[in-house]
Amino acid sequence: MIILPIFFFITAILYSSVGFGGGSTYLALLLIWDTPYYIFPVIALFCNIIVVTGNSVNYIRAGNHNLKLLLPFLIGSIPFAYIGGTLIINKEIFEILLFLVLSLAGSLLLMNNKAYENKDITVKKLNIFISVIIGSLLGLISGIVGIGGGIFLSPILFLLKADKPKNIITTASLFILVNSISGIFGQFTKDNIVNEFVMYWPLFLSVFIGGLIGNYLNLKIFSNRVLALITSLLVIFVAARMAFKIFF
Repeated sequence: MIILPIFFFITAILYSSVGFGGGSTYLALLLIWDTPYYIFPVIALFCNIIVVTGNSVNYIRAGNHNLKLLLPFLIGSIPFAYIGGTLIINKEIFEILLFLVLSLAGSLLLMNNKAYENKDITVKKLNIFISVIIGSLLGLISGIVGIGGGIFLSPILFLLKADKPKNIITTASLFILVNSISGIFGQFTKDNIVNEFVMYWPLFLSVFIGGLIGNYLNLKIFSNRVLALITSLLVIFVAARMAFKIFF
């Protein structure tokens, strides 16, 4: 329980730097360390909440938020994240689903890393109904697996040219925060989850400190594109490591 908090610390630095919580990589690390799989989602979701809370506050203070863009996604995601959190699935399906989630998330982030530096975009208005549908799907996946969903929402918003890069990053952070809270309430409906989850407090302390450092790096030192590229490569590496563990 010494090395794992260090990896959680590094993950929190990288993900918070681009406005994410790190849930996808926390899950993969827990799998590699042979942690009981049924506790994965609640640990990852709580770490998400710790990391993106600071990000969200800082981004809102900077004025980089668009609640009109965010709200339809939350309308869809909140109930479905809770429902997803209440579902119980077996380990084999969970691992395969997590591998697919990581692979897709890393690929999307890698393909869209240039968008973080694109300031000259023509913003397009999204259809509210489509936004609700996307939010619902991401919420369900988030609740089941234990991610915040922002690592998917952010590339989608960039692809659709829904807003300026800074506003998209803030939207993703707020989406992760609210989604994770809803999902963790669903997870807490399962037997003995709360008692076991408290035992992992060193991980929560690690991501708290890492999140503070990562947010500083984002605001002061590195560009979002560089950090998005680093994060995408990290996710793809972990997905490959999971594939080896699951299929070989």
